[in-house]
Amino acid sequence: MKTTITRAELKQLLEDKENIMVLDVRSKDEYNEKHISFAGNLPIEVIETGIFIPEPGKIIVTACGKGGGRSERAAKYLRENSKNDIYFLDGGTFGWMENDNKKAK
Repeated sequence: MKTTITRAELKQLLEDKENIMVLDVRSKDEYNEKHISFAGNLPIEVIETGIFIPEPGKIIVTACGKGGGRSERAAKYLRENSKNDIYFLDGGTFGWMENDNKKAK
């Protein structure tokens, strides 16, 4: 089962589908410092309480700073506790931002 998603794959999904939710799983302070413009903030600690229940049919992509660590942990938890397609973003928020900045130059 595929657990990661690349920037290119996420961009393609965003073009093709409307049922995608990107969740930045870092702290509110980290999120406020820098985040992907269309990502919501839901810290890993909140996800692991079980309060967040993804809407059926939503594709969930988790992101943290560099991709891995918290985003992988959050994706694993959500996969185990929902029937949704769940991925974590390879390269994370920083990889996404760095890639976009290179294109802007």
